[in-house]
Amino acid sequence: MAKPKKGSEDDDLLRAALEDFRLCEDAENDNRTSALEDIQFSRLGIQWPADVARQRQIEGRPCLTINKLPTFIRQVVNDARQNKPSIKVHAADSGADPATAELMNGLIRNIEYTSNADTAYDTATECAVTGGFGYIRVGMDYAYDDAFDMDICIKRVSNPFSVYGDPNSREADSSDWDKAFVVDQMTKEQFEAQWGDKAQVDWDDSVWNEVGTSWRDGNTTTVAEWWTREETERPIVLLSDGSIHDLEDMQSDDMQFLLQAGQVQVVRQRTAKSCKVTQRFMSGAEILETREWPGRYIPIIPVYGDEFDVEGKRYFRSLIHNAIDAQRMFNYWRTASTELVALAPKVPFIGEEGAFDVDIQRWNTANTKSHPFLEYSKGKQPPQRQPLDMGTAAGALQEALNASDDIKSIIGLYDASLGARSNETSGRAIMARQREGDVSTFHFIDNMARAIRHTGRILIDLIPKVYSGERIIRVIGEDGTQEAKPINQQYQQKDPKTGQPMQQPVMGPNGQPVQDQAGNPLMQPIMAIHDLTAGKYDLTVTTGPSFTSRREEAAASMTEMVRAFPAAAPIIVPELAKNLDWPGADKIAEKMQAAADGQVPPQAQQQMEQGKKQIEQMATQLQQLQQENQQLKADKSDKIAEIQSDETVQLRKIESEERVSNRKIVADQNAAFYKAQASVAAAAAKPQPNPRQNA
Repeated sequence: MAKPKKGSEDDDLLRAALEDFRLCEDAENDNRTSALEDIQFSRLGIQWPADVARQRQIEGRPCLTINKLPTFIRQVVNDARQNKPSIKVHAADSGADPATAELMNGLIRNIEYTSNADTAYDTATECAVTGGFGYIRVGMDYAYDDAFDMDICIKRVSNPFSVYGDPNSREADSSDWDKAFVVDQMTKEQFEAQWGDKAQVDWDDSVWNEVGTSWRDGNTTTVAEWWTREETERPIVLLSDGSIHDLEDMQSDDMQFLLQAGQVQVVRQRTAKSCKVTQRFMSGAEILETREWPGRYIPIIPVYGDEFDVEGKRYFRSLIHNAIDAQRMFNYWRTASTELVALAPKVPFIGEEGAFDVDIQRWNTANTKSHPFLEYSKGKQPPQRQPLDMGTAAGALQEALNASDDIKSIIGLYDASLGARSNETSGRAIMARQREGDVSTFHFIDNMARAIRHTGRILIDLIPKVYSGERIIRVIGEDGTQEAKPINQQYQQKDPKTGQPMQQPVMGPNGQPVQDQAGNPLMQPIMAIHDLTAGKYDLTVTTGPSFTSRREEAAASMTEMVRAFPAAAPIIVPELAKNLDWPGADKIAEKMQAAADGQVPPQAQQQMEQGKKQIEQMATQLQQLQQENQQLKADKSDKIAEIQSDETVQLRKIESEERVSNRKIVADQNAAFYKAQASVAAAAAKPQPNPRQNA
């Protein structure tokens, strides 16, 4: 095929790309060389210098490798796996909605779940700990094979040496990258299968001779993604309703109608700075394809290990970089001790010549069998027994122990951090030493948190552009529950407890609810909308145990609280049941929560209905019995009234006779009294004789 003309736009881009790649390659040469040596040393076990190993092999001497470094690497990497950073989105301005921010949290969890983002995070962390740097990628793909909707995905970078970053970057998370390369080696067959219809330079064209072996080596070529970010300017306007629009959008028919109708007015206008990101695929001979990226960041996130800057140049080192010499010393001294023990004499007896001629068969097997006695030649000196352990390896073993301690002190992880028994005996002392190990390696965990924060920043920037239309997405809660949510469209809210659509009264102009003819208030559905294209959002990253670990800790703490304060059990127990792992815990939690809220489960409701019917039947029977009882009481009352009437007549007759008799007695007494009184009065009126006259 024909070669593109010189001076064309593609040729200018290609020359710029080759120059950028050369700068990136030169800037990262030291870091890549160091990372490759560290990975080969710690992971592949290539720990002896090649010339030393070859010489010892020629001499037939041992060359042992007892690799202690993977244990330290796994300690830091697995600690990071147990304490994964999580992204938390927050509303950042008045146009943002807290409920929409929570929906974005669920959407990001769904992106992480469908993309196996935990694998991408773990791989990047392990590369940073082992080699000094690793990478995470953010991409886009169709949601399904037969769909047009796009989804965001987080990709794993298994080969950190395939990425070349911006040599001019200074940010800790490299969010200021303006250029980057992702290279891939392809054979001729692979290249033609993927790019054969787009490649304009033939495989046998002479232009390949000009690009060098870094781009073409025999039957293999390098294809690179060339990412660039350019600063652009765009005019924006502020309208009277508070909304901000691009000046280009103001030319639409809808906006022109609003302006002409006077519903909105342009208040302010200024030039805003933005970024344009472009992805190009290239070989060493041509630009193969160009794609526009919707975000403002290059979607490649570095995860750095131990970072430091010397005279403006950034260096990245692994966890075990400074422990390489100590590991080599450990290998040497363990090899030396093994060699000394192997070369030590194994002859148990020595004696004069001819001393073993007598009973020679037993002497020949004296070092392999136990004999009751051994005879030596008469007239000779008794053979002397030689000790097998001459102590020749003691010094080498001590030096090996010193080298092992050097590895621990250099890395900062001691026996307590590695789970081995050490001098600490109390739990407090062991935890203190473990915290020392966590502190000495925490910068690896913190750098991972920074990378995930930048990942979240890229996701927040892409979500309004990728999820801009009306669609239904899946969101995942912090506890793993899944729910379908409509976005960029109105929908009727549902009660989170019952799942029923929510309604509210229709309010009239006077602020009072509008009523229908029956006097009941008119109801209308409560509508909501999650507009992912409106408002500004920010994020924070928290590092800690996983939700499962925190749930187990919460269950233990709740159990202790219920024991200490039993009165709080009705409030705490439903939440306690939610945090338990055994089967059926969620259903039990729902039932207990319903009981706490005054709700009755369906089965209990059915039993209550049956009981209610039985009670109604019993009430009817009881009412009948009461009526019969009242009738009996009424009949008895009539009889008692009749008897009581006869008794009253007799009683009144007796009482009348008694009154008549009493009156007669009183009259007789009064007559006798008056008669006696008259006699006394008559006697008093009769004249008395004079005693003097009688004398």
